[in-house]
Amino acid sequence: MRTNTYKDLVVYQKAYELALSTYKTTKGFPEMEKYGLTSQLRRCSVSIPSNIAEGYRRGRKEYIQFLKIAFGSCAEYETQLSISNDIGYLETLEFQKLYSLQEEVSKLLNAMIKGMEK
Repeated sequence: MRTNTYKDLVVYQKAYELALSTYKTTKGFPEMEKYGLTSQLRRCSVSIPSNIAEGYRRGRKEYIQFLKIAFGSCAEYETQLSISNDIGYLETLEFQKLYSLQEEVSKLLNAMIKGMEK
């Protein structure tokens, strides 16, 4: 299937969904985390689809680099999500939903990077 825009990419769609879900979920975080975990989770969740989109508009070499940045942001997100869960800011189902979505995005990004590097 040919893509006409980055918005056609499943990885972008899933990453965008992750960012939206993260914003909704972190609304329930304590006020004292406004500039801590809330901000960090939101920033790195937004970074993932943003880097996919920006890289798509650049040349192949730069695109791979932007996908790698997005992939790194997934690891950052996973760490912050785990911390949020471990200190009790997330319900188990919410954690599992976000964790699974992040894992899916990571796997898609990894596959894209490997495929483009060949």
